[in-house]
Parts: sequence; C-alpha cells; structure tokens
Amino acid sequence: MAATQAWAYKGRDSTDKIVKGRLQAASEDAALARLRAIGLSPISLDEVAPKTGINRDIQIPGFSKGVGLKDLAVMSRQMATMTSAGLTLLRTLNILADQTTHPTLAKILNTIKTDVETGISLSEAMSKHAVVFPPIMINLVRAGETGGFLEDSLNSVADNFESEVKLRDTIKSAMAYPVIVLIMAVVAVIGMLIFIVPVFEGMFGDLGGELPFATQILVTLSEVMGWLAPVLIVVGVVFAIWWGKNKHTDGVRKVVDPIKLKIPVFGPLLTKLAIARFSRNFSTMIGAGVPILQSLAIVGETSGNWVVQRALLKVQNSVSQGRSIAGPLSLEPVFPAMVTQMIAVGEDAGALEAMLAKIADFYDQEVQATTEQLTALIEPLMIAFIGIVIGGMVVALYLPMFSIFDYVK
Repeated sequence: MAATQAWAYKGRDSTDKIVKGRLQAASEDAALARLRAIGLSPISLDEVAPKTGINRDIQIPGFSKGVGLKDLAVMSRQMATMTSAGLTLLRTLNILADQTTHPTLAKILNTIKTDVETGISLSEAMSKHAVVFPPIMINLVRAGETGGFLEDSLNSVADNFESEVKLRDTIKSAMAYPVIVLIMAVVAVIGMLIFIVPVFEGMFGDLGGELPFATQILVTLSEVMGWLAPVLIVVGVVFAIWWGKNKHTDGVRKVVDPIKLKIPVFGPLLTKLAIARFSRNFSTMIGAGVPILQSLAIVGETSGNWVVQRALLKVQNSVSQGRSIAGPLSLEPVFPAMVTQMIAVGEDAGALEAMLAKIADFYDQEVQATTEQLTALIEPLMIAFIGIVIGGMVVALYLPMFSIFDYVK
C-alpha cells in the first residue's frame, strides 16, 4: 500500500460555503478525488510537510490524549450528515478516518472500516472498542441499524453528547476558580513555612524569651515541613495514581458516591447533574427504540453515580415483573417527587420519552443556575479564606514584636 501524505485543503461546498481542513491521501489526484467525493469543489490543495525533530509530536505511553465526548459528538454528526447524503458506510468511515485530527480515533475508525468490510455490523465493530465508545452510543447505533434509521440514531448520539459536554464544561468552569485559589493558598502557606518562618525564628531566638502560642505553632510546622512536604507530595502522587485506577470500581463508588450527594454545597448540584444525565440518556434510548430493560441497564451505568445506578436496578426488577417505573423511583430519596410524578404521568399517557426530555431540560437549567450561584458565592468566600489564612500567619509572626522591647531590656 502506498504511503499517504497529509494535505491541507480549501474547498466550496454545495451551499457555497468555504470549508478548510486536512486529509490523508497517497497523491494529489487521490486527495482531489476525496474532496469531490465528499461534495467539495477544490479551491486549493497543499501538501503538509511531516513533522521532524523538535516539531514531531511526542507520544508518551500512558499520557496520550484519550477520545472525549466532544470528539465522538463531532464524529457522530459528520457520520449522520454523510449517511443522509447517500454515501455508503464504508466511504463514510474512510472519510472520517482521513479527516479526524485525533490520531487514536483515526486508528480505531480504520479498524472499524476493516471490520465492516468483512461483513460485521457497525455496532458490533464499535463494541470491540468499548473503552472508547460508551454503551449508550453502541446501543443507539445498533437500534438504528435494526430499525433502518441509523441517521436519526447518530444525530441522537450527537445531541446527547453535545448536551453532556456543555454540562461538563459548566461544572468545570464553576470549579476552576476555587481549585486554583486553593492551590495558590496551599503553595503560599508552604512557602512561608519553609522560607519565611525560619528567618523570624532565628531572630526570635536571638532575642530570647518565650514565644506566643500561635507563633510556636508556626515554628513547629516550619521545622517539620522540611520532611513533611516531600512526604505529602509522594502521598498525593500515589493517591492520584490509585484513584485513577480504582475510582470506577464498585467498592470505591459504594463509599464515595453517597458521600458526594451529601456534601453541603456541592451535593445538591451533583444530584441535579445525575438526574439530568439519567433523564436525557433514558429519553434518547427510548426514542431510538431500545428496549426499556436494556435502556435502564445502560442509563444506570452512564448516570455517573452509584446511588442512581442502584435505584435503577430496582426499577429494572419492577419493570421485568410488569410493574411501573415510577413506583420504585418514588422510594429513592435521590429522586425528587417532581421527577417521579412526571415519569408516572408520562407512563400513563404513553409519552415517557417527551416527559423525560422535559425533565432533562429542566435540570440542565437548574445545573446552570446553581453553578452560577456557586461561582458568585465561592469567589468572596475563597478571598476571605486566603485572607484569614495568610493574615493569621502574618499576625502570628509579628506577635512577638509587641514584647520585643521587654526582650531587649
């Protein structure tokens, strides 16, 4: 097989819009053919020189960037567009593999294309890469293949993932400020204990006399910080590695997830986030024709909280015995009465999908409003926290100065 080259292109689509991007092709003619195949009229095509030396992309094992929901949302949307335009699945996969800028996703798409060429279904080929493709995506694609509405299923996947990404970005933006401020406060405190307090300690020692209790605490902390700081760093790194490997295990989730929902300020926010994710995923899967029992199992796994997942296991048992969905949910404290009542009405009216979508929209707005309130509340609290900590240390350092003249005498 001929080696492929990277090509930067500019073209005009059917709506006369200018489109820019990159693709892989063995030659200029092959690149032009690919552009015409996806409905672009080429304007310019330039070969991209491979990166060498210090410009080469460095891949460190264990630190390569994973495939995120945003990448999957873009892929799903593009796949749905090309499928609706009449392109075959193989050509669609080939174009996606060439166009994606994510190297891991490009390799996986090439593997999936090879599997599809051998007669394997798209959902089955995707299921071989369960680490990359979430269960909800695989099952929605499978439902679309079975029902003959793959385009709609892929659009549902894209809508779902885009909403999830937006929700995650909202949470990250709310948490960024307090986390950065807290890190700065910890670094400032450690810096003062290691570099500043010993200077004052030497000065106080020359003067003689007994140090105030607050100052003595700082001096003691400064003495132990020389060996305590490296120990804390090592413990933090070890815990981060352990947490990364075990945070998704049932044993850890059973302990940590219920605590998350009971945290005074952030507990209600995490609860709303879990309900929004559950409602949106459940609505999407029902709308795609996935069986309810299978949908409940999948949305339980993707809810992000063990408490919600355990509640949905009870719902599965109820539905498998011919009973309702809302009944078991009403017994779970994590689900507000409004949610269970709306689900009950949706079941009775045969409009469960629409009712779940309304619940998801409502809680998306609740999460947005709550994060804005938290951001407005946390900023002054963090400023006050830093002022108290740093100011308290400064006062403790200068307390002996009030009796310095007694020491001199």
